[in-house]
Amino acid sequence: MASGTTAGFSRQSNGERATGHVSSSDRKFRYQSESETDIVPTAKSLSRLCSRNEEERATALEQLTDSVLMCLGLDRPGSNRLSQKTLLHLLRLSLSCPLQEVREKATELLRSAQEQGVAVPRALASGPSAFIPAKQILQEGLDQDILIESFLSLGRVDHVTMVMALHPAYLSCFLRTQHALLEMDGPLPRHWRHYIAVMASARHHCSYLVQQHSASFLEAGGEESWLSGLEQAPTKLRSLQTLNKLMAHRPWLITEQHIQALVCPGADARWSLAELIHAIVVLAHAHSLCSFVWGCGLNPESDHIGGFTFQPSSPSHVPRSPHSPTHEDGRQELVDGAMEVEVLMKRMVELQQQEEECSQEEIITRFERERSESIPTAVVRGAPPDMVRCLVEDPDFRYEDFAPRGEQCPTTMRAQDYSWEDHGYSLVNRLLPDMGQLLDEKFQVVSNMTYHRMAMHEGVDTHTLRKALWNYIHCLYGIRYDDYDYGSVNILLERSLKVFVKTMACHPEQTTARIYHDFWIHFRHSEKVHANLIVMEARLQAALLYTLRAITHYMR
Repeated sequence: MASGTTAGFSRQSNGERATGHVSSSDRKFRYQSESETDIVPTAKSLSRLCSRNEEERATALEQLTDSVLMCLGLDRPGSNRLSQKTLLHLLRLSLSCPLQEVREKATELLRSAQEQGVAVPRALASGPSAFIPAKQILQEGLDQDILIESFLSLGRVDHVTMVMALHPAYLSCFLRTQHALLEMDGPLPRHWRHYIAVMASARHHCSYLVQQHSASFLEAGGEESWLSGLEQAPTKLRSLQTLNKLMAHRPWLITEQHIQALVCPGADARWSLAELIHAIVVLAHAHSLCSFVWGCGLNPESDHIGGFTFQPSSPSHVPRSPHSPTHEDGRQELVDGAMEVEVLMKRMVELQQQEEECSQEEIITRFERERSESIPTAVVRGAPPDMVRCLVEDPDFRYEDFAPRGEQCPTTMRAQDYSWEDHGYSLVNRLLPDMGQLLDEKFQVVSNMTYHRMAMHEGVDTHTLRKALWNYIHCLYGIRYDDYDYGSVNILLERSLKVFVKTMACHPEQTTARIYHDFWIHFRHSEKVHANLIVMEARLQAALLYTLRAITHYMR
């Protein structure tokens, strides 16, 4: 496929907007099951590269080499008996496989194909993130063991995994939960789970996750026609659309009537409670993961539309991306950033030593002040690409600030009245065994995870900062903790951080490189990724709490 068709997309990260549309030929490439002249290697032989047995893996690598070279030997110069799918698979292995022998062999095979006149693809991005230089991800250290485990278990190491690997303890929990949710036995068939994830990802225009789950949907036996528009999907799946948009943008509006419409005996295409809980967790998982994808500026995978081209690279200098911020006085910015760290350190210590308790009236006043504060989001983006737009119903329905607006204003959820620990956890575990435990472990890990450092300082207790981030996100979603002083949020979270957090939690598709780079200037990228993880999980829990509360009310 020529690079001009590949596009409809310009080179992009999920933190940058793609322009144009996906042509019908693109869509055919994306969803086509390869039955063309790709006689070898087969999907089965490629999957054996993920064997845990080293000898079997070595044999599979040898067979892959032989089959590719045989194809090249059959070809005339300039012809191509290796399918596009195989070439893209080799490209992905050459870039992201954590097993050195596989990575080097894939690179060698692509070079051999090119020498034989085959047009080989190249990745358009130099790393997993448009916001974080690949060299800095390597400098901050990736846990190779967990990357190898991911490859052996899943068959690939995607950009989500590579960035999350900066925090291996969290990544382990995330992968376990995601695997159980999408792949293990459960009330919903596997292809339905991935289609629900596609529907959820489309709400935030996240073409990265739409493509990931579309591929998994087809691999699980899903019908290709469903991906061309929601109207092609079964009525029962389409009935989730109201819940999908509310969970994505305004979960506080969800009531027991929404649940009743899906599960009551008279409902069209009735859902069982177990099925519905499964679907709800998939929706919340995908919505929150969109926040992480956009918040970290993840680039398309090398085998995604927008992630590769068959045109050779230009020898000319590549201009600086307009999405990368430039600063007129870099030295002054560094000085200001260093002062920002010192001030934040001092404020954290003061809050930890503070003994005075706030009255309930003062807590409520400070909570209302935080949730109603005007924090603008940056950019209004244009329409999403066709592959995403056709999967979105009511595209104008978006997040609106949870703030009092006359008699119709929503009621604040008091965490003491309905919490994850006392209510949500047990409900999920009862209807979807083990999932409550997996989610709880993930919440605990991201909340308690610390390296006792902050920017250039070691031996720092960051508990107050982590708690302020979590509670600020819940505040944006109208959840109040009666035992928390919301004055701490204003003290610890400076405005540029609030802009980033609110954008990522509420309008993730609006996140830009400038928003990412403008906060915590002196902090490591791994610390910013940690903040991303907190936002993602706090948002996930908030959406679950509102939806699970509605189910609890329905069950009474």
